[in-house]
Amino acid sequence: MTNPIPALEDKDPYADRRLSARVGVALPAFLKANGKRQSAQIVDLSAGGAKLTCATEFAVGTAVFLDCGTLGCAAVVRWHNGGYLGLCFESELDAREVSALMDRSNALAALMKTRG
Repeated sequence: MTNPIPALEDKDPYADRRLSARVGVALPAFLKANGKRQSAQIVDLSAGGAKLTCATEFAVGTAVFLDCGTLGCAAVVRWHNGGYLGLCFESELDAREVSALMDRSNALAALMKTRG
């Protein structure tokens, strides 16, 4: 007979272990690295980092500066996969900064709906 309750050792090693909840956003941004500026789109965000789409693939470990107009912060590329990349911020955002970015994303989405 098999044990219906999996052992702690059987947990998925790739389970989400983030300390901060991620929120979906749609914000245009720029990544600056190695003296170059690349356009990007932030697709989700947490106090500790962000997921972006970007045409340029940055190597894991690359120091970048994320600029989305109302926010500028230093970060490091932690992963990239199929046009997406994950950033870890040097300093965590506070709740007000995350909330302001969510509000800006919602306002941009509403504006785009009115433009049809």
